[in-house]
Amino acid sequence: MSSEPRKEDERGEGTQAVTPPDPELAFPFEVLEPEELASPLVFSSPHSGDLYPAGFLASSRLDIASLRRSEDAHVHALFALAPATGAPLIKAHFPRAYLDLNREPYELDPRMFEDPLPEFANTRSLRVAAGLGTIPRVVADAREIYATRLRVGEALRRIEKLHKPYHAALRELMERARRRFGVALLVDCHSMPSNVAKESPTPRGDRRKPDFVLGDRFGASCSAEIVETIETRLEQWGYHVQRNRPYAGGYITEHYGRPSAGSHAVQIEIARNLYMDEGDLARNDAFDLLVARLGELARLLAQTVGPREQRAAAE
Repeated sequence: MSSEPRKEDERGEGTQAVTPPDPELAFPFEVLEPEELASPLVFSSPHSGDLYPAGFLASSRLDIASLRRSEDAHVHALFALAPATGAPLIKAHFPRAYLDLNREPYELDPRMFEDPLPEFANTRSLRVAAGLGTIPRVVADAREIYATRLRVGEALRRIEKLHKPYHAALRELMERARRRFGVALLVDCHSMPSNVAKESPTPRGDRRKPDFVLGDRFGASCSAEIVETIETRLEQWGYHVQRNRPYAGGYITEHYGRPSAGSHAVQIEIARNLYMDEGDLARNDAFDLLVARLGELARLLAQTVGPREQRAAAE
């Protein structure tokens, strides 16, 4: 495949991932800044990258279509109106299957490597046990990614070149918002398979599959008022919303959500069938409507989060 930037038509039909040359992506992530910083929100899309390094593809036992099953395809584009509301959007260009930004820096699986891991590596997390550490061992359907074991130095190189710079940039965006507005809200943007089931029925016996799952670490990463604002607006549009099950938020939500310090974080998972065909990843006819609604949601949060939090701090 060409290493030229990806070409899309207006609806994202027939898009394909790009394979840039190794050893590293020239631009591993991008920050889309507003013309004027006017919102305490920061949007992050860590799993929608679709630039697959050629060396990575050569080392994988899977074809690119299988690797893309782990990708949150088009999620950064769903939130494309965020800068127009006065908030920055940071998005990764590399894929989740190559390195997962929603993990600790060193959640590493010793089964993947030829040589011993450093002592500081976290090898015992549940995510590592599932093969979904910082350098994933499997894709979303539990299929092994690599044909042979990796060298530890390769994992450490990816962490230094990709994970640490992305989080340094995200941390600065959050600190800038808090300095400017007295509060910061990170909206961590993800997608989920549409066949995610409810764990239990509602009191009315409702077993509908969710359209959105809001993760706030069971109240630890974000104020209840913010989550309720998001949930209420989504339900007004007719979407079915769940909280924290099956996704309560990962490393990003846990790491950046400190409500007592004026730093809130909420993870938004969007069912993929709301905006695309889950087979070929092409955007569907409802894509533009969802973009407009998420832009409206960003404006609503920008109008309500900052003033409420700042008034509370001043009292």
